[in-house]
Amino acid sequence: MSTKSFKDLVVWQKARDLAVEIYRLTEEFPKSELYGFTSQMRRAVISISSNIAESYHRFHDKEKRQFLSIAFGSGSELESQIEIAKVLFPNLSYNKSQELLTEVMKILNNFITK
Repeated sequence: MSTKSFKDLVVWQKARDLAVEIYRLTEEFPKSELYGFTSQMRRAVISISSNIAESYHRFHDKEKRQFLSIAFGSGSELESQIEIAKVLFPNLSYNKSQELLTEVMKILNNFITK
């Protein structure tokens, strides 16, 4: 199956689902974190899908890899933030967000290294 849009990419779809999950998760954070931790996690997760989309519309492999690498870096940033959140807000469930992030990172890693 050929892709007609970045929206056809499984990695983008999973990154979108991850963004939705992070938004749901951060809704549970204290309101005092709205402009701090909540905002930072949301920016990181949006960066993942945004850079995947941008890579799709680049013509040269080097450019594509650059944007996929940025998405991967944002995923690493989000992974770190989730680990900190687990300490700060231990009563929340992080399972779904961690599973989605792991899937996205594996796919991105395969794209970047091939």
